[in-house]
Amino acid sequence: MAENKGKDPGRKRSFRFSFNVSWIYILLFIGIGWALFNQDGANPQKEEWADVRKQWLAGDIKEVTFIRNEYEGMVTIKPDCLAKYEDKFGGRIPKKSPHFVFLVSGSFNAEEMFGELNAQLPEDDKVKVIIENRESFWGMIEWLIFPILMILMWVFMFRGMNRNMGGGPGGPGGIFNVGKSTGKLAEKDSIKVTFNDVAGLYGAKDEVMEIVDFLKNPKKYTALGGKIPKGALLVGPPGTGKTLLAKAVAGEANVPFFSISGSDFVEMFVGVGASRVRDLFRQAKEKAPCIVFIDEIDAVGRARSKNGGFSSNDERENTLNQLLTEMDGFGTNSGVIILAATNRADILDKALMRAGRFDRQIHVDLPDLKERMEIFQVHLRGLKLQQNFDLDFLAKHTPGFSGADIANVCNEAALTAARHDKKEIDKQDFLDAVDRIIGGLERKSKIITPEEKKSIAHHEAGHATVSWVLPHANPLFKVTIVPRGQALGAAWYLPEERQLVTKEQMIDEMCSLIAGRVAEEIVSGQVSTGALNDLERLTKMAYGMVTYYGMSSEIGNISFYDSTGARGYELTRPYSEKTAELIDKEVKELVGMIHQRTLGILQENHDGFMQLAALLLEKEVIFADDLERIFGPRAGAARSEEIKKDPEEVAEDTVHHE
Repeated sequence: MAENKGKDPGRKRSFRFSFNVSWIYILLFIGIGWALFNQDGANPQKEEWADVRKQWLAGDIKEVTFIRNEYEGMVTIKPDCLAKYEDKFGGRIPKKSPHFVFLVSGSFNAEEMFGELNAQLPEDDKVKVIIENRESFWGMIEWLIFPILMILMWVFMFRGMNRNMGGGPGGPGGIFNVGKSTGKLAEKDSIKVTFNDVAGLYGAKDEVMEIVDFLKNPKKYTALGGKIPKGALLVGPPGTGKTLLAKAVAGEANVPFFSISGSDFVEMFVGVGASRVRDLFRQAKEKAPCIVFIDEIDAVGRARSKNGGFSSNDERENTLNQLLTEMDGFGTNSGVIILAATNRADILDKALMRAGRFDRQIHVDLPDLKERMEIFQVHLRGLKLQQNFDLDFLAKHTPGFSGADIANVCNEAALTAARHDKKEIDKQDFLDAVDRIIGGLERKSKIITPEEKKSIAHHEAGHATVSWVLPHANPLFKVTIVPRGQALGAAWYLPEERQLVTKEQMIDEMCSLIAGRVAEEIVSGQVSTGALNDLERLTKMAYGMVTYYGMSSEIGNISFYDSTGARGYELTRPYSEKTAELIDKEVKELVGMIHQRTLGILQENHDGFMQLAALLLEKEVIFADDLERIFGPRAGAARSEEIKKDPEEVAEDTVHHE
């Protein structure tokens, strides 16, 4: 017998009535069924009164029931006379009565007419007559059906809308509380996240720790006449930990934490967004000191000049105006600090960004090498790793990965190891996970002809050769011709961390980009569509050099880049047609020069290039060690060794997809 743990057997269970909408449908079906089938089974045939009169005088009728208020009569024929009327019943004799029904006008005097007919019959053939008024149940409630149906539809509609908005009857999100804030409140005792749970993010944590100090010791700052900052905006790429950092602030400060998304303010109903903003700040003031966190604030804080196609009465604009008013300090928001997160700070309204609303902008950037190691340590806690696992190697080979990407790598590595029935996760599992995340799933079933495979090998060998020879190109890590995702081959690089990029470095990068196309020209004399991604990136870099960075001798030190976004949706170019022709000419000449330079490099290293392509066809995957055996030490090896001693990779992994 199973034990009933945690329950008091002497305690009576309280019965709670719960209304279910399905009950209405069940009752409705029962009523319809009762109305349709709750009859005596008879199917009386309609008859004229003149015919009924003949049947009466012939002595064939046993009983007549007349409904006075409906002017309707029902006739029952004697059993031994039913055969005479068989044709009227469709060739069969009915088993139940009444058999006929007749209708008369309002001037029909039933008592007098029936009495006269019975007087003409002998005593044994007289008809039993019943005259009555019918009180119909449906007649009594007929006038109530329409208003009842309208009320039920009204109630069900509100319940459905309330359920879709995530609230109970009368609660937040209901139809009568649509203007209430949908923010989630986490009380201070329920927030367990602290800065110890946030790996890396050193600069960002230093800034938000000061906000925590404001909340813990406000008098320390106000005693000197200072004011506590009203808001801080967390800006950074997706997956870098902005939301986690905001929760850690609330956990460290031990204060209530309101969490809401920017899209939760905007609804189809006019004025709802502004009402929710007011309600959110009202609740925050009641819980002060507290933190209000608005995630993805760009959903409601987009610059009003960039709301193309929307009128000045746009609901999003009204919501933004209310948010600006609440944050401006017309009312004293004592102890309420606003944290917001976005990865699109360039499109936010200037009025929202000014001091007095968001006093600080905290940049949450992609993690560097040291921060990636700490993030890996957090996500590797629950994994069964191989002994003496090289965490440093893993951090070095994931440049540009965010915290979310690293968490995904760890999970994919565990799944990969389980797929191969391993007891522990080794380095190869992590490398396979990185390849899958960057390049996509390996497509072993992809059918590639020998000619296509040879062309792909020469293409990737061209990339590898030029990037190895040129001193300013990104260091090569791996080359593969195994199809992954939409790519038939790929070259993996570990870009160096550069704060500034020179013209020579950009030209070397562009040479390595076009090297695959040039290699195809050298080997087969024909070009293919495999260089689409390379040419797209090459063209963007060439136009960037000419129009943004002022690296053209003809255009000069002029930049047409709009970093402020002030032009908004302006479709006209900020230069003349003559300048546009000159820009196109400069870009074409630049790309032509890069093509000729790359062609010369591959021709000078033709033997090594062909040897590398043959090795790729044989092994399908090669590493930097294979290139060093063929070409010798990489150009700029001394500089690379210095980087390896203190390797700080750039915050973006560069991969060529063919």
